[in-house]
Order: sequence, then structure tokens, then C-alpha cells
Amino acid sequence: MTSHRITNLDALLTQVRSCRACEPDLPLGARPVLQASPQSRILIVGQAPGTKVHETGIPWNDASGKRLREWLGVDAETFYDPTRFAIVPMGLCYPGRAASGDKPPRPECAPMWMDQILARLKHIELTLLVGLYAQRYFLGTGNKPSLTDTVMAWREYAPRYVPLPHPSPRNVAWFKRNPWFGEDVVPMLRARVATVLKMA
Repeated sequence: MTSHRITNLDALLTQVRSCRACEPDLPLGARPVLQASPQSRILIVGQAPGTKVHETGIPWNDASGKRLREWLGVDAETFYDPTRFAIVPMGLCYPGRAASGDKPPRPECAPMWMDQILARLKHIELTLLVGLYAQRYFLGTGNKPSLTDTVMAWREYAPRYVPLPHPSPRNVAWFKRNPWFGEDVVPMLRARVATVLKMA
């Protein structure tokens, strides 16, 4: 049974990584970036890869990823262990630049792949929803009017989900305006992550 699931997920990941559906609209071409294992315990759903992640093919391999790992209280070795963390962004390829920051994830991506991947991740105990796009997709009508309101209401989504702001350096002003996040949410997040990883 287990080997069947592994083969199933591996085959799907091979298919996902070869996806070129949006390539004509991608400035750097298609390079889907994700990691997952049938044993993954924590799922991280972000927005879409940035240029550094596109270049290296390593998820969260940038300043945002460093801050995210600090929030989670894990080192890189733990973070990049797919039996612990599955990393599946809403858009799997770098979408290009907008006037301020990157463009939104390609709208075709999540409907095409997300549910298929989730169906093969049987052991997820905690899903981290990083940013508006992930929160809208997973929380649906439970989403609040703003990202700040959604993150502030994290208790409503626990223990299954934790909504988070994007850890980008561009969000420094948000972190300064919302000190409760570092004081309340980050310690809770670290404790929850530690608990789930001990279950593995």
C-alpha cells in the first residue's frame, strides 16, 4: 500500500515538474518548484517562486525563506526534508514582475495541480498559509476582509491551518505595525511545528 502511494506521488511530481502550460506567459520560462513526500507532516503553501528560487530550483531559497525558517524554529536541513515539510506554492513558476513586487501566481496553476497533490499527502497535520492567495484558496468563506484580520484570527483556523503574512523583506513595515505577530503568533507557530515534527 505504501509503495503504491509513493509511486503515485512520484509520478505526479514528475508530471508537475514537466508542466509547461503557462510557459508563453512566463518571462523566464517554466520551472515548477515544489517538494513533497507521502510522509510529509507539514504543508507550506506560499504564493509563487521568486527569481532566486527560479534560478536554483530550491523553494524558499532567499531572504523570505530565511525569515520563514526563523519563524518556524527549524534549520535548513529540517526544512528541506520532504518527509517533514511539503512545499507547494499556489503558483509553481516565477510569474514575473509587477509595478511593486512580483505578479500574482498564474491562475491556471492551483486548479490544475493543487487538489491532485493534496490527495496524495495523507499525513499532513498542519498547513501554513503564507499570503492572501493561499488563504483565499484554503479558507474560502472563512477568510477575513484583510490579510491582517485573517492572521489575527489564527485561533479560528487552528489546529489545522495557520495563516501567515509573507516573510518578504518588503513586509518589514507590516511587522513593525503589528508587533503582536512576533509576540503571539510566532511562539505559537514554533511550538506547533515542534509538536508535529515530534510525531513524525
